[in-house]
Amino acid sequence: MKLSRQQPLFRETITIQPENQSSPVRWITDWKTPDDLWYRRNHYPYPAPNLDGLQVVGVVQRPLTLSCEEIRSRPAKSVVAVMECAGNRRTLFRPRVYGVPWNEGAISQAEWTGVPLRDLLLEAGICSTAREVVFWGTDGEGEENGPFARSLPLGKSLHPDTLVAYAQNGQLLSPEHGAPLRLIVPGWYAMASVKWLSRIEVITEPFQGYYQKEDYHYYPFPDSDEGKRPVTVLRVNSLIRHPHDFSVLKTGHHRVEGLAWTGKGVIRRVEVSVDRGAHWYSAQLQQRPWHHPYAWVQWSWNWKTLQPGKYEIWSRAVDTAGRMQPLRAKWNRKGYGYNAVGRSRVQVE
Repeated sequence: MKLSRQQPLFRETITIQPENQSSPVRWITDWKTPDDLWYRRNHYPYPAPNLDGLQVVGVVQRPLTLSCEEIRSRPAKSVVAVMECAGNRRTLFRPRVYGVPWNEGAISQAEWTGVPLRDLLLEAGICSTAREVVFWGTDGEGEENGPFARSLPLGKSLHPDTLVAYAQNGQLLSPEHGAPLRLIVPGWYAMASVKWLSRIEVITEPFQGYYQKEDYHYYPFPDSDEGKRPVTVLRVNSLIRHPHDFSVLKTGHHRVEGLAWTGKGVIRRVEVSVDRGAHWYSAQLQQRPWHHPYAWVQWSWNWKTLQPGKYEIWSRAVDTAGRMQPLRAKWNRKGYGYNAVGRSRVQVE
């Protein structure tokens, strides 16, 4: 693992029960985040291990009951994808909003290995009346709003890169990240990638579970549900990894570095400004060591500063779908999808 400093790295605890911990994303230069530095997002305490395998039921012609060993014996596929909590950077919204107070560390990246979901659905035989597919986790069983469950449209469920995964970065999933099975939905916010997966249910009507109908929506008004819409695809985004916010620098040459990611297309370019957006300069995008459209992009820009003073370094990403990071994120009362331009304030002496 390549690190940008020698000291040991640790996750930051955001809440203890349930456990939510952020990743030291600024310090990790590997393309794949090591398991011990991955962020953790939980709605409930960790569930007991699921020893019953996986069921595929509902409006299907041939319901399936598969053990984990049977799933691992099937033809597998690997996808490198960024995983970002929908509430990442929630603390940056103004006015402030309620929710798990994430800063910028609710994001990580891994190579996921598993069976394409479409293979299981086609084997089960989807009936013509099918509309959505619901994914049931074992976390939250017995709780008022549990267990955790989410649905996907049929088209996204049949996408060849949507996986029932059992491995992360070449190792079997850890209990903290959904073992033995979890869903992986590349390009969507992480709430869609249901952990501790136990049952897949094909249904004929829109799913009405709490985490589908009430939570994980953009609510644009503080006291009204008018205009709400579901959280789905990742917004185009970037962060500045170096120099850190409130750093003190010497005059001269400095390498500005960061990450950029998106859920539509791929990152087309990243631009940097040091004069609050009056001028923008193109950053260099690092060549990926593999071709994976769902992976984040590492970028850098060489900055030569000769004048002492206080500066704000801004970064904005543009994807091939034509989306660009805005100067201000769209406020919503649950604090989802923050994607305003990356900012790092520095003082040059």
